Amino acid sequence: MPERLTARETVALTADPDSFRELAAPPRESPQDGPLGWEGYDASRARAAARTGERESVVCGTARVAGTRAVLIAFEFGFLGGSLGERTGDRLEAAYTHARAHRLPVVPLIATGGSRMQEGMVALTQLQRVARQSALTRAAGLPQIAVLRDPTTGGGWATLGAGADVVLALPGAQVGFAGSRVRPPDADPSAYTAESQLAAGSADAIVAPAELKGVLGRWLRLLAGRGAGATPPEPAPVPDALGPGGPAATGWEAVERARAAGRPRARAYLDAYFDDRLPISGDRCGGADPGGMLCGFGERDGRTVAYAAQTGTATRPAGYRTAARLIRLADRLGVPVLTLVDTPGAANDAEAERQGVGAAVAEVFGAVAAARVPITTLVIGEGGSGGALALAAPGNTWATPDSYFSVIAPELAAAILKRPPERVRSTADQLRVRPRDLVELGVVRGIVGTSAPGGVTGPPPPE
Repeated sequence: MPERLTARETVALTADPDSFRELAAPPRESPQDGPLGWEGYDASRARAAARTGERESVVCGTARVAGTRAVLIAFEFGFLGGSLGERTGDRLEAAYTHARAHRLPVVPLIATGGSRMQEGMVALTQLQRVARQSALTRAAGLPQIAVLRDPTTGGGWATLGAGADVVLALPGAQVGFAGSRVRPPDADPSAYTAESQLAAGSADAIVAPAELKGVLGRWLRLLAGRGAGATPPEPAPVPDALGPGGPAATGWEAVERARAAGRPRARAYLDAYFDDRLPISGDRCGGADPGGMLCGFGERDGRTVAYAAQTGTATRPAGYRTAARLIRLADRLGVPVLTLVDTPGAANDAEAERQGVGAAVAEVFGAVAAARVPITTLVIGEGGSGGALALAAPGNTWATPDSYFSVIAPELAAAILKRPPERVRSTADQLRVRPRDLVELGVVRGIVGTSAPGGVTGPPPPE
């Protein structure tokens, strides 16, 4: 079991020295032993206060985290298990209200066992208050970055934790909707861990305590201060090409170059493009595709740019859902998006169908179509059918010389048309998949180079 820090120890671990300023707790008159008249409840609260030095299960205030101001909400697990009651809800509502009034991001540092039984349904309805405050803050274009401590269970996980934009977790933390005392007796305990939540797509990263302040500071720098209603951002610059610069002579040559094992892939492009970047992971509905889709936020020349990049493999449903989540978040925060297209197509195995690959691809099409922020797309390798087109920005898609884009792979096109294998190459030519063909067809705006000003060339001269 990881070490359990108190609320103020966690604040000290996270905030810059001497920067934390606690927010005043809203006054509330409560009947003796709470709303249910639960015998001994006042005495339990008094003992918890004497033991922890706190008057409630959360400590709320403003602080700087690696130089960026934020509202911190730190749970005190020693106070009745960090449970949520009516007074807890008062403090949480006041903290979120303060964040919106002062345009500050919110950082919940969660350690809770759930709702407070001594207050019954009154305690449980605090989750609705929290959800409402989170929704208002989301609508205001302010980021919420949650840190899952040990334990994070029940309604605290289902609202403040899982409802955050970015979810970080401390190693080994117990994380799950069901706490240890209410699970089925044969439940696998490994399913209720931060590491399991990361694998299931419900958390973005595991962060060691010693690294927490630095990672939080980077996230806050990338996401803070870009609220809804701000001036529309400029489009993300088109990346330079990293591969060979000469044009493909034939359609099949374009396909072979895009499939070459040594061709630069998404990670190389992201490394060259960004000065700093942090990933998000998971689709928040049980899946992750870290090998097929890279998503996150990065800094380029002092600007934040969101990215969703295919890695050259068939993209899984969870990858598409993660990309849709990324685009929607960037749109809400007013951050431009860069997408890198490189896939032979959407995964089409039986498991992908069971996981709803068609609906997942539709999510990305919808997120791109609805985005108010500009999206810039570069095809860096294979552009295989709708699984690639879903990430492509209408009117702002570019191509590298070692790429192709096709309605379907030439081999599959030949098979559908009942052509023999020897006609695959000529089929590739007929499909007009080369970058120069795509420019002439109006599918892409231009071909990206490495030496032209800005790395971009326009339509090639006629052949």
